[in-house]
Formats: sequence, structure tokens, C-alpha cells
Amino acid sequence: MLAAAIATVLLPAALRAQEARLEDMVVSNNRDNLLLFVKVEGAFTEKMRQAVLNGIPTSFSFIVRLEKINPFILPNSTVAKRKVTHTIKYENLKKRFTVKRSWEDNRALTTDSFEEARQWMSEIKSLAVAPMKELEKGKRYRLSAKAELDKVELPFYLNYVFFFVSLWDFETDWHGIEFVY
Repeated sequence: MLAAAIATVLLPAALRAQEARLEDMVVSNNRDNLLLFVKVEGAFTEKMRQAVLNGIPTSFSFIVRLEKINPFILPNSTVAKRKVTHTIKYENLKKRFTVKRSWEDNRALTTDSFEEARQWMSEIKSLAVAPMKELEKGKRYRLSAKAELDKVELPFYLNYVFFFVSLWDFETDWHGIEFVY
């Protein structure tokens, strides 16, 4: 029993994570912008769910990078980089979840359903990555993204009670799509 507890603490965070990964990545556009649709799967562990239900605000960050793929041995050039954050907080007295997403001007979405709040936290729909006028016709591009759990900031006295929160750190691998504009 003690050996299992020690192994859990000593394993790298990436191995402890519940195989968080990006899925269903789609690149599209409207008249003005290149758009990203993506969701993260396997990010909500039972310990994370319990921490959220105990009122600990939790944030995911999505890092998005658009590169123009240059021919031959030239390095790719970065066209755009974005970092967007989703934050969930449970209000125990009102029995509701509030989710804020930075790319939607931190407008509060509220629900009494953990599943609905989890879905809002785990997906990006129509994120404007870059203006279409910054892309050159006939050129190859790669849009890459990854998600990570932001570090939880607890009051000092709670660090001893909630020491397990470090066990639900995660960071997905980069996931990308190449396309020709």
C-alpha cells in the first residue's frame, strides 16, 4: 500500500494523467478569420471533479499556434499564437457551476449540471486564430494546439489538506492539422 502511494507521487505528471488528449480538431474559416474547433478528452479525473465540487476554481489553457510551412530547410514562420483559458467554479450555496472562457470575453455560462459545465470547459468552437488576410493563397500551413491544466493556487493552510491537487496536472501532446490555403 505504501509502495503504491510512493509510486503515485514519484511518477511523472504525464504518466499519471488520465490520457488527456485533443480530439475532433477542425480548421475552418468565415469571411474574415481562420477558425479552430477542438475538444480535450480525458481531462476530468475523479479527483478533479471532487476538487471542483469542493469549490476549488480550475482552469484549462489551450495554446494555439499557426505556422506557415516553409519549403526546404528554412524554419517555419509563426503567423499567429493564442492562449485561451477556460475556468470552472462551483457555487455550493447556489448549487451551480460557472464557466468563463477568455475568448468569449469571460462571459459567465451557468448550469446546475456538471456534465454540461465539463463540456463547456473541454471544447472550443469557432476560435478566431488569425485574420484570413494574413494567409497567402497556395501556401501550406500547420495549425497546432495543446491543452494544459493551470496550476491551482490554494491558500497556504489548504496546501496540506489538498496536497492531491498536484496529482491532476495534465498537459496534452501537440495536435496539428496541415492545410493549403
